[in-house]
Order: sequence, then structure tokens, then C-alpha cells
Amino acid sequence: MKHFKVWGCALLVVGLFSCDQMGGGSLNSDESKYSYAIGYQFAKNMKDQQVEINSKALAMAIEDVMKDKKTRLTEEEMQLAMKTMYEKRKEKEQASAVENKKAGDDYLAANKDKEGVKTTETGLQYKVESEGDGPNPKEDSVVTVHYKGTLIDGKEFDSSYGRGQPATFPVGGVIPGWQEALKLMKKGAKWKLYIPPDLAYGERARPGIPANSVLVFDVELMDISTAEAHKKKMEAEMEKAQKAQADKDKEKSTK
Repeated sequence: MKHFKVWGCALLVVGLFSCDQMGGGSLNSDESKYSYAIGYQFAKNMKDQQVEINSKALAMAIEDVMKDKKTRLTEEEMQLAMKTMYEKRKEKEQASAVENKKAGDDYLAANKDKEGVKTTETGLQYKVESEGDGPNPKEDSVVTVHYKGTLIDGKEFDSSYGRGQPATFPVGGVIPGWQEALKLMKKGAKWKLYIPPDLAYGERARPGIPANSVLVFDVELMDISTAEAHKKKMEAEMEKAQKAQADKDKEKSTK
């Protein structure tokens, strides 16, 4: 989950074509589909970051650039507008962060007394749904997990289940709440984690995750390996893929 810069993304969108250039809005060419895909990605990122934009004004600007029309605002006016909206957005985020902190504190205070929920010294809360019977990961282990992450209101922000593929990463490369929980889990375990903001992203807002959010995860620890073993596995898979591609290219050349 990476920060997305509005200004850089806006430059990408300038590559879009107008409805007239797309044949009245139809998506029947590679060019129009590509243009729509860029616009979709831009809009989704803006929505995830809760950035408010006027889609009609955005389309107007794209049209002016693509058709070499005179700009409707001076460079100074555009810079001022972006600065003003940035400041308003930061004010809104700060107010939201205060509200989220209180809501999260209340949620964790009530949650800690629920059946099966345990709280560690750091404030991490978890519930064991399945113990597992394998070893525990270490700080330098590489783990493979299936997971789903939601906010306390149930809104999902990430899911390996949704992608249809588990995630593999080093234990030391994730948020503190995950690191602590993973080292307590055994291979094959299924836990529900309730991670306070200071063990997650704190006051930093992320796409789909407002500042000071308590994060709730369903986590299934599927496999554990060493960094060296994981590296060898990746190298073997890459070598296999390269060989398969070489064989395919050779087969084509003989036809």
C-alpha cells in the first residue's frame, strides 16, 4: 500500500482522450480501453485517498491540453488552487485522525473483554481461532499467509483471499503488530488480530486506511521458511519459467 501523489498522477491522466476521440464514449479500440484504464486507476486512487475532484473540470483540462487550447487558469492560479485544496485536505485528515483515535480506543476497550480475546503488553489484541501445530516464525523468517484486513466498521481495505493468492514476505518487513503476532503464531494457525494505530500506521493515512485507524485482520499462517530457502525457491521458479519460455520460443522458430 504506497502513497499516491496527486500531481504526478494528474500528469498521467493528460494522456487520456476525449469522448469525441473515443467515438462518443465507446470502448471499442485498444487506445480507448487504455485511456479508460488510466482514468479508472486515477479515479480509484483519488477515491481511496479521499481526495475530492470535480470530474467535469478535470475532463475540461484534459480536453484543453489534448487540443492545444489556451489554458483557462494561469500557472499561479493553478498552483494556488492545488495548495489551497492540499491544506483543506490536511485539516480534514487531522480532524478525522482525532475522531478515529477516540473511536479506536473505545473499540479496543470493549473488545478486550470479549470471550477469547487476549491482549499483549504492547496493546496488540488477538483471538486464536485455530492453534496450528507447526513451528513459530522468527525475526528473520519468511512467511506465506492468507489474510483479510478491515477497519473497525467492517470496511475491507486489503485481502489476499480476494486476489486468490497468498502473500509471502519477511516477518521483519511488515507493521509492528503483524511482526509481534506472527512470532507468536504456529504454522497452520488462524488468528484474528486487532491492531492499535501505534502498532500499525499511526497518524499516517494510507489508501483505504484513515489516520489513527485500528486494523482488524483475519490471518492464516500457511508456511514458514528461511530467507535463504525462499531465495533459492524464487531462483528455481525463475529458472523454470525462463526455460519454459525458451522452449516455447524454440518451438515457434522451428515452425
